[in-house]
Amino acid sequence: MKETLERELKLRAEPGFELPELGGDPLEPRVFVSTYLDTPDHRLARAGVTLRHRVENGLGAWQLKLPRGAARLELELPGGPVAPPEEIVQLLPGLLRRRELEPAARLRTRRTGVRVRDDGRPLADVTVDSVSVLEGQRVTMAFEELEVELLEGDERALKRIERSLRAVGAGDEERRPKLVQALGLNLPAQAVDGDPSSTLAAIRAMLALQLGRILDHDPGTRLGTDPEDIHQLRVATRRLRAFLRAARPLLEAEWAEELRSELGWLGGALGPVRDLDVMLGHLQKEAGALDPRERDAFAPLLARLEAERESARETMLEALDSERYLDLLDRLDLAAEAPRTTGDAALAELWRAEFRRLRKAVGALGESPSDEELHETRIRAKRARYAAELAQPELGKRGAQFVQEAKRLQDLLGEHQDAFVAEERIRMLLEASRAPSAHFAAGRLVERQRERRHLAREGFHEAWRRLEQSGRKAVKR
Repeated sequence: MKETLERELKLRAEPGFELPELGGDPLEPRVFVSTYLDTPDHRLARAGVTLRHRVENGLGAWQLKLPRGAARLELELPGGPVAPPEEIVQLLPGLLRRRELEPAARLRTRRTGVRVRDDGRPLADVTVDSVSVLEGQRVTMAFEELEVELLEGDERALKRIERSLRAVGAGDEERRPKLVQALGLNLPAQAVDGDPSSTLAAIRAMLALQLGRILDHDPGTRLGTDPEDIHQLRVATRRLRAFLRAARPLLEAEWAEELRSELGWLGGALGPVRDLDVMLGHLQKEAGALDPRERDAFAPLLARLEAERESARETMLEALDSERYLDLLDRLDLAAEAPRTTGDAALAELWRAEFRRLRKAVGALGESPSDEELHETRIRAKRARYAAELAQPELGKRGAQFVQEAKRLQDLLGEHQDAFVAEERIRMLLEASRAPSAHFAAGRLVERQRERRHLAREGFHEAWRRLEQSGRKAVKR
């Protein structure tokens, strides 16, 4: 499957818009017809995802576009118009949620443009799309769209080209995909009705935000080509559990605990793969610094970790394809729309309670806390951080500063825990190897894990001092 990461800007244009002189070479004019697929309630469009079958010069291809931060990931496979390839369909269960795909619109696009260059280097393709919405052979609607797709250029080149286009009449940025424009759908950014300062609105907003992040990274986690997708999916799952925990005094206990339990199950399915991604990435980098003989000796141990990761990924995909996961997403939809609250209270008070528990736990640590105690401190710091994120509307800038300091401490203790776990795993892997060279190479890597732990311990007290100071300021707000 062809993968392309698109970094682009789209602008509105009036009919008959002509490109100014931008410097470069004209692009070959193109004409293609695209049939877009979606569910009857436009679940793909609402998630910022596009699925279409495009025909150009008699050749057909299926294209799936997924959000990827400020960019979009386009996946493409050749194929006929009857049905999308299984490789694409298997990425969509979390978004489709048991709903059937059906044709949503058919668009003909006439594209002209120029490849902008700087000293011969291609910066961007700037194109004008004249789009006709078709019903049979009848045109029911038409619109123009300007697109600037970066090739080797950067954000400065993008801004420079945008200024040139606006100077000759280009309109505002157009964030809506062509399908959304063609259907005239009103898909505003997620918002929460009611008083934005209320506890209920804050809880709804946080639930909706994290559910949105799960859905953003679900297809990429299934695809498996970018470890960041599973990382972000796991983070969103953990945040949801933490928010539900922090807000327990305000929520129906059974309802909240059932959701937390299911989110814990999901996190348990994601965790082994993510943990092995982190460990493999670190050990592969460390092994790369060994001399060639030591690196070769350690390679079979890395191969065992990679096989373990593949097995964990299969188990994870089974979980994501299960009815249990789809049911959880449905429940999160309902939770974000109408969380079961039992009262109203200041979210800042919930954060203060988490902060007090964190201070008490750190105060009970000795001069040389154990590895387990530092790991527990990290968990408590994470809880306090997420509680502060939930209470952000009430805590203001001082709350934001606390979140940053908590993240610093969390990352530091995360390094410590990763080193501790890596050392343990290296020792376990060695139990199945009798090669002296492998033991020697592993010993070198164990030394480096101990150094990582030592550095993290050295930085712990200063990181805690800064976090505690920012917390006290936020308490006095």
